[in-house]
Amino acid sequence: MSEPVTTDRHWLVTGAAGQLGHHLVRRLTAAGARVTAMPRAELDITNGEDVDAAISRLRPDVVVNAAAYTAVDAAETDEATATAVNATGPGNLATALARHGGRLLHVSTDYVFDGTAHEPYEVDATPAPRTAYGRTKLAGELAVGAALPDRAFVVRTAWVHGGPGPNFVDTMLRLEHERPTVDVVSDQVGSPTWVGDLAGALIELGHSDVPAATLHYVNAGTASWFDLARATFALAGADPDRVRPVSSAQFTRPAPRPAWSVLATRSWTDLGLTAPRPWRAALAASISARAG
Repeated sequence: MSEPVTTDRHWLVTGAAGQLGHHLVRRLTAAGARVTAMPRAELDITNGEDVDAAISRLRPDVVVNAAAYTAVDAAETDEATATAVNATGPGNLATALARHGGRLLHVSTDYVFDGTAHEPYEVDATPAPRTAYGRTKLAGELAVGAALPDRAFVVRTAWVHGGPGPNFVDTMLRLEHERPTVDVVSDQVGSPTWVGDLAGALIELGHSDVPAATLHYVNAGTASWFDLARATFALAGADPDRVRPVSSAQFTRPAPRPAWSVLATRSWTDLGLTAPRPWRAALAASISARAG
């Protein structure tokens, strides 16, 4: 995805050291944008006073909140920390922007839904999180909407891969070298999304003048984790039959994984924003970027 020229706006990226933050800062910088990158060491969004001071000093036009507590299993026993990062933090950003000006792009997740649907989730589907992670992310959505209703976007996404940092595709590439076969669940379905495409989409959104909304952005199409693993092996030049299907019941996890994580992107394209490309094409670009 190509980004529009963004030199007329000052961008602030929180969580800048993470997977999404890294790609946002790199793409914004390449596009000639004025961007301030703030990893957690420079701005802890859970501290309301620090957030207000930073927004007051920097006066960004667009804040992209890429900071998040994403340890899904750990959140089951540490929901307080997850709430601080995923709910209190976004609320602090929205409150500061309401006071000083600027727009907020807040990234959320498919985990706000219960994962029992059989059709893609539309943005107005009723949230029903089944995990601590999902509850805290939904609380963040509500906090943002309450504090900055006219200048905040909530963008839900799912199955993000690409690195840096832990992600499913990199794990499969590593296991391809380490093991003769790999067992991967085949009964969880979603829309794999390359972080590079997500970053480009958020930049397009932040540069647009569309009205504040809750939106969904994922790469097009559906796949199981098994499908994604096979495609990853094939693109790496390995035999995809080395990936073996197993059921979720064979993997016990503290937090239940949604069986259905497919998000409808009509909300995105209806605003005239660039339609997401198919997940297989995005995966090929993701793996090619690693090789480069």
